[in-house]
Amino acid sequence: MLIWLMIMTGVIFLDQLTKWLTVINLEYGETFPLIENVFHFTYVRNTGAAFSIFNQPDQRWIFMSISSVAIVALSIYLWFNRKKGALLCVALSFIIGGGIANMIDRCLLKYVIDMLDFRLINFAVFNVADSFVCVGVGLFALAVLREEFLEMKKEKAAKLAAENVEEVSEVAEQNEDEENGTDLNN
Repeated sequence: MLIWLMIMTGVIFLDQLTKWLTVINLEYGETFPLIENVFHFTYVRNTGAAFSIFNQPDQRWIFMSISSVAIVALSIYLWFNRKKGALLCVALSFIIGGGIANMIDRCLLKYVIDMLDFRLINFAVFNVADSFVCVGVGLFALAVLREEFLEMKKEKAAKLAAENVEEVSEVAEQNEDEENGTDLNN
């Protein structure tokens, strides 16, 4: 479990570091193009959730409550499923770490600092924590699909084994009948 806590801590550290670097190097609303019209660092403040939903002050507590419950629920899920494989645990650690990192901003600042601005596809400005949450969700989906695939493979193997046992039993019965001198076909 220590490794998963270290991953969560690393996610939180990277996110808070990039937010701190953004605040000390850019003015609010300022943008710095790394690749003109493709990728910029842009300092924005998100007072709501993704795409500014729950953007009203009274709605912020609803989102923070939902986020807190989700973080606790995922942490419990990680604890009880920590032996199910590294992929699942890394995925959950990314999601939990990203959720905590953004929760830190919401609690201390009442907004989340975003800075990663992909203009080529006209996407919302986001941050490192958001990236880890998205990658974590993708890895979680892969872990679930992998588990389903392995379960289907086990079921197929069990079915084939059962069919083989049935065939072997039939052959053994035929051999026994032949040794006893009886013919089932007559």
